Amino acid sequence: MKRIVLTVVLTACGAGIYAQEVYSLKQCIETGLERNYSIRIVRNEEQIAANNATRGNAGYLPTADLNAGFSGTTHNYDNRLTGGETERLTGVHTETAEAGLNLNWTAFDGFGIRAEYARLKELQRMGELNTRMTIEDFIASIAGEYYNLVRQMIRLKNLRYAVSLSRERLRIVEERYSIGSVSRMDLQQAQVDFNADSSMLFTQFETLHSSRVRLNELMALDNVDRRIRIRDSLIDVNTLLDEQSLRDNMLRNNAALLTSAKNKTLSELDYRKALSRNYPYLRLNAGYGYTGNWMGTGTTDLQQRLGFNYGLTVGFNLFDGLNRRREQRNARIRIQNSELRMEQLELSLRANYSNLWMAYKNNLELWELEKENLVVAQENYAIAIERYRLGDLAGIELREAQNSLLEAEERRSIAEYNIKLCEISLLQLSGQALKYLE
Repeated sequence: MKRIVLTVVLTACGAGIYAQEVYSLKQCIETGLERNYSIRIVRNEEQIAANNATRGNAGYLPTADLNAGFSGTTHNYDNRLTGGETERLTGVHTETAEAGLNLNWTAFDGFGIRAEYARLKELQRMGELNTRMTIEDFIASIAGEYYNLVRQMIRLKNLRYAVSLSRERLRIVEERYSIGSVSRMDLQQAQVDFNADSSMLFTQFETLHSSRVRLNELMALDNVDRRIRIRDSLIDVNTLLDEQSLRDNMLRNNAALLTSAKNKTLSELDYRKALSRNYPYLRLNAGYGYTGNWMGTGTTDLQQRLGFNYGLTVGFNLFDGLNRRREQRNARIRIQNSELRMEQLELSLRANYSNLWMAYKNNLELWELEKENLVVAQENYAIAIERYRLGDLAGIELREAQNSLLEAEERRSIAEYNIKLCEISLLQLSGQALKYLE
């Protein structure tokens, strides 16, 4: 009776998985690209960099200020006249009102403005690369989790099959025990094995749930517990990856490597900006305004001025405590460091690629081997269960054949999943992760 209840519970738990919305890998990625918080944040950062890449922010354009003000004073005056007399004035009130438009423009600063504008443009392109890098990382994460969910579904199917095999063995033992052809110990061992397989199945439901929740989290679904169903039930193994093509694309299109090159360009622009201090600067200013003074003393009661003013300033820094030379030396060192970091990153990428390619080829061979092992294990179990039904095989030997079958299925599934992870990582390194959207 306990076995019947357990079977019903396990069947009900499994049935709930297949009544949900169906998602393909492409749909998961598209949903995540639209909703994932990290993607939305990095896109906003990219927009900020684009907004900053303007001529006005670089200093190309003049600035205009409109201002107005009013002030007043009250003073007591003691004036000593030339004849020796003293004149005292108390409570003299004076007021001033001003309004004007002022224009300022740096016409030349030793090409520093040009270097700053180029730097802002490079930061904009770097923002685009950061967005691309984040998207590629996200696609790799969601593809890895998607195929992990596929693998967990396959494992669930295998464990269900294992439970069904243990159930059949238990049924046979119960029939034999009822007629007295086997001992109670055999019956108890069959029950223990059935319970152990059922326990593994229950644990697999938890693992499957965790993988589904993680996939929902990556897609930023409102309800992370939503019971989605994935379209794929098998892991499609790609055996046609080309080593040389992937390596060439990595050196040409890898987002991290391109970002490192942008950092080198930024260092060179910082050096150009530091060099601009070797040149003189030219600044222009102009204004138009009104000034009114209300006098509390003297022969003039009101003085007003309305008109245009302008000016030009040419300057050159002769000596600044050798700071200019220090900044230029440091800028050259930063360029060298940028080159070293780029070379270091390229070396690291080559090493990662070599390891991933080796893992990819090795897992392909393991996969072929495990497919053969699975066929042998299936045939071995078919022979074992037939001999067991005929009473020609002990229960422990049948259990060994059953475990060998389950382990062969698990090893094949793991090899397929590892091949897929290597494929995802290799495409990500070569800048081709977006292929999963095709």
